[in-house]
Amino acid sequence: MNERPKILLVGCGNMGSALIRGWLQHGWSKSDIEVIDDGENGKLVADSLGVKVTRKLSAEPQANIIVFAVKPQSLAQILPDYKKLVNSDRVFLSIAAGKPIEFYETFLGKEAAIVRGMPNTPVAIRQGVTVLVSNRKVKPSQRAASEVLMEAVGRVTWLDNEKLMNAVTAISGSGPAYVFLIIEALSKAGIEVGLHKDLAEELALMTVVGAGALAISSDTSPAELRRRVTSPGGTTEAALDVLMDNENLSTLLKEAVLAATERGKDLA
Repeated sequence: MNERPKILLVGCGNMGSALIRGWLQHGWSKSDIEVIDDGENGKLVADSLGVKVTRKLSAEPQANIIVFAVKPQSLAQILPDYKKLVNSDRVFLSIAAGKPIEFYETFLGKEAAIVRGMPNTPVAIRQGVTVLVSNRKVKPSQRAASEVLMEAVGRVTWLDNEKLMNAVTAISGSGPAYVFLIIEALSKAGIEVGLHKDLAEELALMTVVGAGALAISSDTSPAELRRRVTSPGGTTEAALDVLMDNENLSTLLKEAVLAATERGKDLA
């Protein structure tokens, strides 16, 4: 499989369209991408990006990688149509949340090369992170192709144990919502202590953005970065005394991640 595999994208919603934009910016030509979407909005988006779009699978596509970017509840209806496309040179990559590889094998067969992915919403600005896991039918070249596809919208890492995917979903898949909640809470707190709403929101947002960028660019651990900001007897220490009292924040986040992980198991 070459470095720029031909792609058939099934589903052109928010995540699908973000992928197309990333692929086009990373060297794919529009002729290398086909889209199937039976919704009017999906068709309009694909048309606006200049890629070929049809409402349903008809002739066998030229694609050597087929990407499912549809809602999980749609998969059982969609997947049977793709069993006829299974061959040793084609890999199926799904970024639909929750469904295990075994689910796909039920519809596509045990001979299908299947990669399951969990991206998060920052892929929309190519700052996402995607975790991938595959079945044993996936060749090294197909693994590399799947990685190249998802690197177009952010960082990529692999799991060896699919059972950990629910934990991944709880951290990175759902995680942006936790950060958005922190931004909301900081903004509201700023307003409570007298700041104008616009200023409070800007300070909260840019503080989270800046702190994240600093953590990424630094070789120093987040714990050490936190300590460096915390002067003895200062304002940061006073705030952290509240947040870290009896590990309040750590316990709350742990409980949230556990709840999301368990819910992921239920949905699978």
